Amino acid sequence: MRTDVVRLGRLSGERTGEMMRFLSSMRADRCIADADVLVDIAHVLMLDKQKIIDRDITKQLLQALLELHDEGVPDEAFDDRFEDVHAGIESILTEAVGADVGGRMHMGRSRNDEVATCIRMKLRDDILKQMAALLKVREVLVALAGQHIDSVMPGFTHLQHAQPTTLAHHLLSYEQAFSRDFDRLRDAYIRINQSPLGAAAFASTGYPINRELTARFLGFEGLVNNTMDAVASRDFALEALADLSILMANVSRLCEDLILWSTTFVAFVTLDDAFCSTSSIMPQKKNPDIAEIMRAKTGSVFGAYTGALITVKGLPMSYNRDLQELTPNIWRGMRDAKESLRLLIDMLSSATFDAVRMREEAGKGFSTATELADTLVRSYGLPFRTAHNIVGRAVQKGYLNLETLDTAARELEVDISFADKGLTQEKINEVLDVSYCVALRKAPGGPAPFATKIAIEECRKQLDTDSALIDERLAKLARAKDELIAEARRLVA
Repeated sequence: MRTDVVRLGRLSGERTGEMMRFLSSMRADRCIADADVLVDIAHVLMLDKQKIIDRDITKQLLQALLELHDEGVPDEAFDDRFEDVHAGIESILTEAVGADVGGRMHMGRSRNDEVATCIRMKLRDDILKQMAALLKVREVLVALAGQHIDSVMPGFTHLQHAQPTTLAHHLLSYEQAFSRDFDRLRDAYIRINQSPLGAAAFASTGYPINRELTARFLGFEGLVNNTMDAVASRDFALEALADLSILMANVSRLCEDLILWSTTFVAFVTLDDAFCSTSSIMPQKKNPDIAEIMRAKTGSVFGAYTGALITVKGLPMSYNRDLQELTPNIWRGMRDAKESLRLLIDMLSSATFDAVRMREEAGKGFSTATELADTLVRSYGLPFRTAHNIVGRAVQKGYLNLETLDTAARELEVDISFADKGLTQEKINEVLDVSYCVALRKAPGGPAPFATKIAIEECRKQLDTDSALIDERLAKLARAKDELIAEARRLVA
C-alpha cells in the first residue's frame, strides 16, 4: 500500500476512515488532477533550468510525469488515505522513481501555491468554455431576432400590457444582457490567469526559483506578486461565481418568459417535445421541465457563490484549510451554469414562435395609448401630462375614440375640442395601430424594424470580435501546453 509521503515525518497517529473522508478533498480534486501534472512538469523544468536539481533527477521525474500526462492520473491517486490529489500523485511518483528522486520534486514550493495554481488553470479553461457557450446563446438570439423583425407582440411592465414591441426587440434585450455576462467573464479571466506558483506556503522560498518561467510554461499572463496574497486569496473564484450568478439570473428570466409564453392562455411559443415532459396522471400535459430546472439551477449557482463567500469572510491571512471547502462550490457553480447554457442553446434553437398569436395580443389593454397621447402633444401643442391625463380618462371610459377624448378634455377642464381641431377617427385608428406605433420608435435600440436591423448588424460584428478573442486565448493556452510538454520530452530524450 502506498503511503502518504506528506505525513511520514511530523505526524504518526493513525487516522480513522471517517476522519480521512472528512478531511479528503478528492471529489473536488478530480477536476484539477490533470492541471496538477502540468504544474509538476513546469516546476521540475524550472528547477532544472535554475540548477536546483541535477539533470539526471530531472529526466527521471519528467519521465514519470509524462507517463501520468499521457495515460492519465490513476484512480489510486484519489484514494482517501491521501489528504488530496497532490499528495496522491507525489506518493505514486515517489514509489515509481524512488524516494531520493521523487522527494526532490517538491523543492521550492508548497501544496498551498500548488493547489492555487491548479484551481486557476482549471477555472480559466472553464471560463473560456462558458464564454463560448454564451457566444452561441447570443448567436441563436440574434438569428431568431433576424427572423422576427416584423413580428409585433405586446410588451409588458408589471406583467400588464404596456406598449407594442417586436419579438426581435424582446430577444435582443436578452442578447444585450448575455453580452454583458460575456464581458464580465472576459474581464474575470484576466485576473484568474495570474500565476501564484512560487509563493510556496506563503513566504516564498530560499531556493533561486524563477516564477516568471513557470508562469510562461503554464500559459499565465503574469504573477500574483505578493506571495501571501497568492496562496490566501480566492477572490478570483468569488468573482467568477458572482459573474455566473448574474448570468444565471438572466437565464432564469428568459426561462420564465418561455414558461409563461408556452402556457395555453398565452401561446406565444411552442417548445420542442424533447425539452418537455408529461404528467404521470394527466395525459394531456406538456410541461416545460428543462426551463423549470434551469430556474432551479439558478438557485444552486447562487448557493455556490454564497457558500464560497461565507467560507472566506472571516479567514485571517494567510492560508487556512477552510479554503478546501470553497473549491467544490467553484466546480458546482461552473457545472450548473455550463449545463444550463448548453441546453438553453438547443431549447431556443428548436422553439417555434407564433407571430400571429403575438399580434393578436399586441394591441390589447390599450397598449398604443401612449402614442395617441404623443400625437395630441405633437399635433395640438398640449403639455404631455395634459395629453396623458386626457387619454387616461378616455381609457377609463372604455374606448379610445373622438367622442371619449373630447368628453375627457371637458371633464378635466381642458379648453380644447379635438373634433373642432380636425382630429378624425381615421387618424385615431391609424395612431392606435400596433405596426404604426412600432415603426415610429426607430431611435437607437428601439423596436422599429429600421432600428432593429441596425442593432442586429452591430450584434453580429460584436459576436465576431468576441469569437476571435476566445480563439486567441484558447490558442495561447494550447501553445503553452504544447511547448511545455515538448520541452519535457526533449529533456527526457
